[in-house]
Amino acid sequence: MDERTLSAIERQSPGGLTSAEILDLFARHGLALSEATLRKYVQLGLLPRSVRVGRKGKHQGSQGIYPVSVVRQIVSIKRMMAEDMTIERIAREFLFIRNDVAELERTLSEIFTKLEDVLREKKSDRGAQAVQRDVVAARAQSRDLVARLEAIETKLGAGTKMEKLTAS
Repeated sequence: MDERTLSAIERQSPGGLTSAEILDLFARHGLALSEATLRKYVQLGLLPRSVRVGRKGKHQGSQGIYPVSVVRQIVSIKRMMAEDMTIERIAREFLFIRNDVAELERTLSEIFTKLEDVLREKKSDRGAQAVQRDVVAARAQSRDLVARLEAIETKLGAGTKMEKLTAS
C-alpha cells in the first residue's frame, strides 16, 4: 500500500476498524494477513489492543475497534520483515514505544473530551471561558508532545536501521 492509499484509509475510517475490516482491507490490496498474525502482533506489542465499543441497538453487544493507524503499522512491519528483520528485532528496535504513545494519545483524547463536556455544561459561566482557552492550549501541547515522541522514536529507529545498512 502506498502513502496515498494509507492516507485515504485513514480519512475514511477515523473512528477505527474492526479486525474483520483490517483483514478485508489487506485482502483487497493483495497483502497476506491472517487473524492469527494480527493477534500475534498485538500480543507482541507491535500493535495496540482493540478498544471495546458498544454497538447501537438493543442486545447488540460490543466489538473490538483498532485505531486506523494499525494499518500503517502493519504495512511497516511487513516492509521490515521483507528486509529479513525478525519480529522480535522489530519490536525491540523500531516499535518499542509506539503502542505506549498511541495509548497516551487515546488517554489524552478521552481527558479532553471529558473536560469539554463539563465546559459545555458551564458555557454561561465567565470562568469557563478562561478554562476553555486553557483546554485548547493543553490539547495543542498534547498533540505536540505526541508528535515529538513519535519523531524521537523514528529517529532512534532510523539510526538503528542506518547502522544495519552500513554494517552490510
